[in-house]
Amino acid sequence: MSTNNVGIVGIGIYLPKQVMTAKEIAEQTNGVWTEDAVIEKLGIKQKLIANDQEGSQEMSYLAAKDCLEKTGVNPLDIDVILSVTEEWKEYPLTTSALYVQGKIGATNAWGIDLQNRCCTTCSALKIAKDMLIADDEINTIMIVGGYRNGDFVDYQDKTMSMMYNLSAGGGALILRKGYDKNLVLGSHIIGDGSLARTAGCTIGGTVNPITKQNVDKAYKSLTLMEPQMMKARLNDVSMNNWLTCIDESLRKSQKTRNDIDYLGILHIKRSGHEHMLQELSLEPEQSTYLEDYGHIGQIDQILSLYLGLEQGRIKDGNTVCLLAAGIGYVWASTIVRWG
Repeated sequence: MSTNNVGIVGIGIYLPKQVMTAKEIAEQTNGVWTEDAVIEKLGIKQKLIANDQEGSQEMSYLAAKDCLEKTGVNPLDIDVILSVTEEWKEYPLTTSALYVQGKIGATNAWGIDLQNRCCTTCSALKIAKDMLIADDEINTIMIVGGYRNGDFVDYQDKTMSMMYNLSAGGGALILRKGYDKNLVLGSHIIGDGSLARTAGCTIGGTVNPITKQNVDKAYKSLTLMEPQMMKARLNDVSMNNWLTCIDESLRKSQKTRNDIDYLGILHIKRSGHEHMLQELSLEPEQSTYLEDYGHIGQIDQILSLYLGLEQGRIKDGNTVCLLAAGIGYVWASTIVRWG
């Protein structure tokens, strides 16, 4: 056993039961998108919709509960909770990590909220591993989060089609130092601050607060603030940044692209997903395309790992590449050796 080894003890998932179909998404666009185009181009057969009781923090707790039940880990053994729950949650300015800590009875843990948009889980895996190795008093960390940014989607906003896939759900991982299975290996993250304000909610902050006049628009104000600039920049750098993250995370893991057995990639449009598989010389069954789930933000990597194991696509000894990108703009890759 090596104290520098950090392994994933287990996974927890929470998924709402309500769905929005491709047909319903198409209808919401008033015919700008057809049902076939939503399925074939955007890659969404259906996505998940949270109900009023399924807030982001609550879904993160339910995923944590699922993880504890599946692993048998004692909540009292958790030293730190890293929350990857989105900012859109039940009550602004509350701490999501401590909500989970209280609900699961992890009274020996402290917690902190992390936010890197859809890259947060990959970033949290790096942070958790570094903390576990650096601090003799931290042995077990839970990464946990909930997401329902799909609430903000305005289907009448034509520039927003890349976000029509935003969905809802929760996920959790437990990591332990000296755990010699399911090893978290290298990570690599790239940021591009030139894109920091190209996408986001235009109403609800200090610059443009919610008023009686704009309240209806405010809760559908997630948009591309500079669509031409953002799309042009992403076309120039995104694929290269992703491949650099993959190659660097593999290098840090003493591995190459040939070693990748499974790609746990976030939900993107169908052609982008297929292009990435081709770039990495992978077959479709070496990944899971989340066309029945939509894009649950930073929960996608946890869900893909969970589904890959459930469907037998990930086997003992496999090298898994978890791949993410988040508005801001951030790209990230983390390598896990399963088994």
